[in-house]
Amino acid sequence: MNITVFGIGYVGLVKAAILAEVGHDVLCIDIDTIKIKRLKQGKIPIFEPGLTPLIVKNYEAGRLQFSSYAEEGVHHGLIQVITVDTPSAADGSPDCTNVFSVAHMISRYMNNYKIILNKSTVPIGTTEDIRCLIKKTLEQRGIKLTYDVVFSPEFLKEGTAVTDCMNPERIIIGASNTSPLKFLYELYQPFNQHHNRILLMDIRSAELTKYTANCMLATKISFMNEVANLAELLGADIEKVRQGIGSDSRIGHSFIYPGCGYGGSCLPKDVRALIQIAKKLGYDPCLLKAVEDVNEIQKYKLLTFIKHHYKNDLKGKTFALWGLSFKPNTNDIREASSRVIIEALWKFGATIRAYDPEAISEIKRIYGFRNDLKLMANKELTLQHADSLIICTEWKDFRMPDFNLIRNILKEPVIFDGRNLYNPEHMKQLGFIYYAIGRGESIRKSLDTVLDSNKNN
Repeated sequence: MNITVFGIGYVGLVKAAILAEVGHDVLCIDIDTIKIKRLKQGKIPIFEPGLTPLIVKNYEAGRLQFSSYAEEGVHHGLIQVITVDTPSAADGSPDCTNVFSVAHMISRYMNNYKIILNKSTVPIGTTEDIRCLIKKTLEQRGIKLTYDVVFSPEFLKEGTAVTDCMNPERIIIGASNTSPLKFLYELYQPFNQHHNRILLMDIRSAELTKYTANCMLATKISFMNEVANLAELLGADIEKVRQGIGSDSRIGHSFIYPGCGYGGSCLPKDVRALIQIAKKLGYDPCLLKAVEDVNEIQKYKLLTFIKHHYKNDLKGKTFALWGLSFKPNTNDIREASSRVIIEALWKFGATIRAYDPEAISEIKRIYGFRNDLKLMANKELTLQHADSLIICTEWKDFRMPDFNLIRNILKEPVIFDGRNLYNPEHMKQLGFIYYAIGRGESIRKSLDTVLDSNKNN
């Protein structure tokens, strides 16, 4: 099939590459001409395991093309896929300007039947608004054409997006009639062979499903962080609690890992969006507001430990920081906990020596050159001249470090671990003061050690 994908961001690029990989003829359209040029050169703007060779392979095979000409894209594809971003407005509601802009371009240039397949996350009712916009534009052009507007969200996890896209757990199609279904079944047929993954539903339910999925995941994370904070006060170990509840099949192990807050391009934005959608309907979404509030507080959790350890005297301190991306296996730093910690420490007069396997260039793009930010080539170099170590992302490279090296290089053997990578008892045996999230008695002992040290000084 001939497919056009508007918007070569995270979802669009992954989806386009996978559709080309299974044999479709895909043309990607984006207004960023520099990005288009770089993609044609095999330079991929995001880090996602397995994505670069997939793009290069299919581009060279001629199944994946890139262009900045909207008219070319409209004429190319029977199915017009919209994957542009819907960023948060000032009040947290989603800004759908880009979605409507693409829909308008499609309606300006289309001259035969098209299926407009929206995959951008949008408020409930937006798909109907797209339909009305296209109808109005066609009337202004004085032509009558048939078309269908469908909502079919993606559920990709950054870091495993290629696998998720190739092997989806479900394929949701929100449609108002059956006319586009035969084409959509053909589009999704390579991903639907072994058993039926397609769930047909009305459009508004499909739109709400996307928001609900991300908000449920965010809720699980905030709930565990809330319990982790209780565990510290109660002298319990949240990691043992996590294993205890995760073994219950009704709960499962996914998204119940406590830490220093969730980030990225989806969960924070979609929680805010559903809160605003509810408010506009006159409904007070108490649980969703609590999910967001807990997460915002949790992003300062490590800072609380740091301030306590150093008795609020952070001026002139230097911190090694491991992990800048909001999660491993991506270079995405949008709403990452690392940025909250870094910016807070700067306000206290501290210097950061940071390392991340993939996100260094993104941090440079956001913060530029600063005397209080040193970006290092490996994790060991961050330790030099550092007072202590902060961990914000659970990259595999950080799971089994040389602890003797860390202890010998740091000015003080202190680790603030926002992802619970290490065993507290083992760290104590190695001579570290170890702060982690919800580790109960170990946190108490760390705090007591600091208090005793302060008393002696």
